[in-house]
Amino acid sequence: MDLVTHLEGRLSFAVPKKGRLNQAALNLLEGADIQFRRENRLDIALVKNLPIALVFLPAADIPTFVGDGSVDLGITGWDQVQEHDAHVRALDHKRRSSGEISPEEALARSDQGSGCETVMDLAFGACKLQVQVPQKGIYSSPRDLVGKNIGTSFVHLATKYFAKLEAEGSSEQAQTDVQSSRSEGGLRTQIIHLSGSVEAACALGVADGIVDLVESGETMQAAGLKAIDTVVESSAVLIKSRKPSNPEMVELIAQRIRGVIAAQKYVLCQYNIQRSILAQAEKIAPGKRAPTVTSLDEEGWVAVSVMVEKKIIAPIMDELSKIGAHDILVLDIKNSRD
Repeated sequence: MDLVTHLEGRLSFAVPKKGRLNQAALNLLEGADIQFRRENRLDIALVKNLPIALVFLPAADIPTFVGDGSVDLGITGWDQVQEHDAHVRALDHKRRSSGEISPEEALARSDQGSGCETVMDLAFGACKLQVQVPQKGIYSSPRDLVGKNIGTSFVHLATKYFAKLEAEGSSEQAQTDVQSSRSEGGLRTQIIHLSGSVEAACALGVADGIVDLVESGETMQAAGLKAIDTVVESSAVLIKSRKPSNPEMVELIAQRIRGVIAAQKYVLCQYNIQRSILAQAEKIAPGKRAPTVTSLDEEGWVAVSVMVEKKIIAPIMDELSKIGAHDILVLDIKNSRD
């Protein structure tokens, strides 16, 4: 197949090719009825039922491709979006300082940020980018690490974080130019780039502390580390370029994904109740927008359908039963639209 020819006219949609976000992203695509078959060793798959080409990329690269417009849409972590944004801003400041671009151009680029726009939070992949140190070590505060060696794969966020700490602890003049310290190599804290196994850096003597992602905290504890601050709270997000090739298709995909997320979050609760106590029931379960109420053949009775969050459905059923609701049923929602 000539992929270049078949890519023409298709919206490009980047998906994490592996890692912690991969399977959840694929499940989301399946729920949104984005049908495709990925051939072995190919990082591009053509969607069968929509004019879309899926591009499988490392999650860390997706903000770069979306930001420069090479890809229209992408799923990645908010931490990766922030890392890319910090990189772009630091690079622009360096170019301004060298005279490569004017202050006005730098300001305009700063307003544009990384070129990515967040469409929505996808409600999976929650984690925290945290500053971590040995549990039995001498460091208890982030300020203790100023001037030390820090291992991380998030170089630009770590640099921004420690540049701010250094500026806060130094003179008023330094406080006014945090970015300059970061861009011109003035950072006293040594940021060491590590592409993997960051949690081993302290034990191996490579770093005094690390900046790394924490999900459950089990890996951190197993490595003898503890968190002393949070740099970024993250989850998976859907991002788009500022000028997507097909805005209507972007909105269609976003609408489908919202429907899948809502279906995962809610169930449909149905029950019969006397109309005289309907107002009480509506206070217990008001629904996402409002309950659907239908009159029954039996005088004075109505049937009610209402969306309820899964995590609170059991106590809601208890309360409805207590006030006199009958025939209470709970049904899964396969998909939905606002």
